Amino acid sequence: MGGYLALNVGGVLAAVLLAVVAVFAMLSLRRWLLERRGGTVECSLREPDGRGVWRLGIGRYNGDELLWFAIFGFRFRPRRVVHRRGLVVAGRREPAADEEPALQPDTGIVEVRDDGHTVELAMSGAALTGFLAWLEASPPGSSLK
Repeated sequence: MGGYLALNVGGVLAAVLLAVVAVFAMLSLRRWLLERRGGTVECSLREPDGRGVWRLGIGRYNGDELLWFAIFGFRFRPRRVVHRRGLVVAGRREPAADEEPALQPDTGIVEVRDDGHTVELAMSGAALTGFLAWLEASPPGSSLK
């Protein structure tokens, strides 16, 4: 009986380890597929109105949209879409002391409003500069506020 129990425990541990490796492989494959077209940046997001928790993700520029995908997820559809047209930058700041553990080092935060929804995006300094340049490079005739 003791040998049978040890075999069961070993089999269960092997199955759990295999499941963890499979999940890690699927998350890695998803990230690779999201990043392979380029135009991506690591970007944390907090909503609504800055009261939620910071969620690590990947932002991908797609024309006039910034598509945001949660880093720990299996969906290939973005969780949030930020449209450049009608986007308002409400503020820019450095992380507060209580936010720093949840964010990457050298992070800047920008608060944006899109169709009445407010979100905060946290990106590295270089990525934030790229985001602001993308925002300013809107097509002629579009009205950025």
